[in-house]
Amino acid sequence: MNNYRWLIIPILMSAFMVSCTEAAATCPQIADVDFSQMPAYSVDENMPFQFPLDDAGIFDGTIPLLEEFATYKMITRGFEYHAAEDILQPAGTPVYAIADGRVSFSGRMGGYGWLVIVDHPQADIYSLYGHLSPSRWQIEKGTVQKGELLGYLGDSDENGGSRKYPLRPHLHFGVRDGQRADYPGMGQWRWQAGWVKPCPQDLGWLQPSLVISNQDMQVGERSEPTASLLTRWWVDILFMGIYVVGGLSMFLVSERQKKPFLLISTGIALYAAAWLSISKGLIMSDVLLVMATLSMIVGIYRLVRGRTRNSTVG
Repeated sequence: MNNYRWLIIPILMSAFMVSCTEAAATCPQIADVDFSQMPAYSVDENMPFQFPLDDAGIFDGTIPLLEEFATYKMITRGFEYHAAEDILQPAGTPVYAIADGRVSFSGRMGGYGWLVIVDHPQADIYSLYGHLSPSRWQIEKGTVQKGELLGYLGDSDENGGSRKYPLRPHLHFGVRDGQRADYPGMGQWRWQAGWVKPCPQDLGWLQPSLVISNQDMQVGERSEPTASLLTRWWVDILFMGIYVVGGLSMFLVSERQKKPFLLISTGIALYAAAWLSISKGLIMSDVLLVMATLSMIVGIYRLVRGRTRNSTVG
């Protein structure tokens, strides 16, 4: 294993670079939104957007936002900006698609509990719905219509919280320029971000309630973020490079030493890495699956062949 100590260096470097990302000094001021008209959008077929919840308390001001868009506060990683709107509602509250689109992600996602993302290509945006319930009904990937049920808010111990550390039931509601696949799975530009160090607007995040109240596909003068591909994807590229190089190295060492159990163990480790990369939406996940399958096939073949030889000799 001494030959692989060098892998620690890029891992530590990446963690250091991520942690050193500085928060923006100031961000654009968010707009005041009139929620009183929101209920009409869900029943008007000519309106492209609707609010994802139907509780009247949100619209008359008796239920304020739990966390507003671009709120700046201390969290576990330091001071960051909120890239969405958090809306306090009880567990079991139904959540609806804000517009026609396609569910591009529906699954468990760490501190989000169950997460649903809908791409809206007609508006070139995607919407994100976090802290849904894993134990209740969940929507599958596929086409959805405006107002279609996406899921239900989760209980405090399943919505990203736990029995020891319960999380107050609420909807984490985000809207962003582009489609989910336009963004990486890790780093400040990640597609599932809730809190970020730069201004959310600089990363393409939009004020969700403003998008709905404007009822405009272009939402004013918004424009696609202009960051380079390397700026967006460097964390994904780095980590996937480590996985791929490490997996290939273990495969070659196992082959040279003729140790089938090491090949099988490598395959299992690569499958675990592939599962993690797929859940995070990392690029090159298919490469890890191919490498894992190859390691397993070769390892099992070597193992069976070795036992056949031993039985023949015996």
